[in-house]
Amino acid sequence: MLRDCTDYRDIFLNDRPMMDVRAPVEFSHGAFPGVINQPLMNDREREQVGTCYKQHGQQAAIALGERLVSAEVREARIQGWVEFARNHPDGYLYCFRGGLRSQIVQQWIKDEGGIDYPRVGGGYKAMRTFLLETVDQAVAECDLVLLGGMTGTGKTEVLVQLSNGLDLEGHANHRGSSFGKRATGQPGNIDFENRLAVDVLKKRARGIGQFVLEDESRVVGSCALPLPLYRGMQAAPLVWLEDSLENRVERILQDYVIDLHAEFVALHGEQVGFALYAERLIASLNNIQRRLGGERYQRLYGQMEAALAEQARSGSVELFRDWTSVLLREYYDPMYVFQREKKGGRIEFAGERQAVIEYLRERVNQRI
Repeated sequence: MLRDCTDYRDIFLNDRPMMDVRAPVEFSHGAFPGVINQPLMNDREREQVGTCYKQHGQQAAIALGERLVSAEVREARIQGWVEFARNHPDGYLYCFRGGLRSQIVQQWIKDEGGIDYPRVGGGYKAMRTFLLETVDQAVAECDLVLLGGMTGTGKTEVLVQLSNGLDLEGHANHRGSSFGKRATGQPGNIDFENRLAVDVLKKRARGIGQFVLEDESRVVGSCALPLPLYRGMQAAPLVWLEDSLENRVERILQDYVIDLHAEFVALHGEQVGFALYAERLIASLNNIQRRLGGERYQRLYGQMEAALAEQARSGSVELFRDWTSVLLREYYDPMYVFQREKKGGRIEFAGERQAVIEYLRERVNQRI
């Protein structure tokens, strides 16, 4: 029998199956990768029991909880817990602090299923603290290197080829620009932080002591980087990725148009998917209207309308090439030129993709 576990490192390094018995509203505010939510109480029951606990104490709250959960509902919940325990004998269950709720579920699994199923000591709160400390320690103990470059140079493509790359945009499910929002939503900020921390933990367990990250702002879409990490990035050396305008146009066309359209169609079907995709592109352009200025916005808006109409009619994205080129040359590139000049003293290498990959790999070897 597995004992109640406080080895959080083992849990996350080995992707131990976990069952979260907190209420759905708690789970939605923050959870760990791969965990399933099978609550002891639903949101309404939790609210009532919590009020009773504050007014009348623990025993009264327990009694109310037993009255609220009918025999039929209780049986269905226990069946779900027992099934999870049987399917995942190497797993754990937990509540917020590893207290009464997880104890009750643990006892019911034993009584009804005959299974001694272990809990996570300290529950969600202790594991969350462990992951936050994991990132803080990495910032304090590891080297950070930033990967910069103009929009469309393929920084993410470089990061995923590096064993020590941290793909912040991947964890945030966002491409990191005004047009970076994907068809699928972003995780909540706590979920984003948890995913990033588990990635850091696993890489450090493989002996990695230097991380390469994209030169991001504090916020990737709606996900904010942990403040200690962001502060550490402000003093980190910078490697600058270069590519031709032609290649950058093709890459942006693929990401912002072709792939985004495919994502919406896969989720919603051809007709509705195209309408939502077009709506998203227009909304993204509208979001930068003030920074574009009136004349340039109207010009880009007219090009986008024509390109969307042609894509709807024939499936061709050819008209988006000119739109993408103007967007890069007149909007994104001037901002990145300014940023490069501002951070020029921190740039230790600049080159195209293969040269940058080779440099970053050699950089790791030099520090082993």
